[in-house]
Amino acid sequence: MIVFRHADVRFPFLWESDQQPPARWHGRGEGPVAYFAETADGAWAEFLRHEEITDAADLAGVTRAIWAVELPDPPTAAPRLSAVTLTGDRSTWPTCQAAARRLRARGEDGLVAPSAALHADTPSGFRTQGGLRPAKRRRERTFVLFGPRPRLVGWCACAEGRPRPDLLSRVRHLR
Repeated sequence: MIVFRHADVRFPFLWESDQQPPARWHGRGEGPVAYFAETADGAWAEFLRHEEITDAADLAGVTRAIWAVELPDPPTAAPRLSAVTLTGDRSTWPTCQAAARRLRARGEDGLVAPSAALHADTPSGFRTQGGLRPAKRRRERTFVLFGPRPRLVGWCACAEGRPRPDLLSRVRHLR
């Protein structure tokens, strides 16, 4: 399976230490933890949500890399949390982090969850039919891997880019 990840253009596509800042599925000192989106739009949406970018004018200052990464064995463990918690703001992170700790304690090496950054009821991707048209709606997922992953192979799909302005309407922005 090919998944996507945004990264600062100055750094590799994966964290390699436990100095990674906390996020939804890990707390301070629990890294490295790698987060991947099912689509490039999902990776961009994660960035837009995290940086709280809501105005298309702010996209002009964005310069990020998008990486396509092969996951030979994607995780299948899913946390048992409400949709509100799985997609909530930073106040839901402690509950998500506790669920991830339980999965790690059970021996899981990762998890899969709904994308917190994308509204599930919006079209995903594009097709061509008399020009570019939105594809059907699709519930996109996030794949999370616990621990270092030196064997993962990634391809830089975009060395210095920015998301499309139309993506802003698909993002579940933080409030």
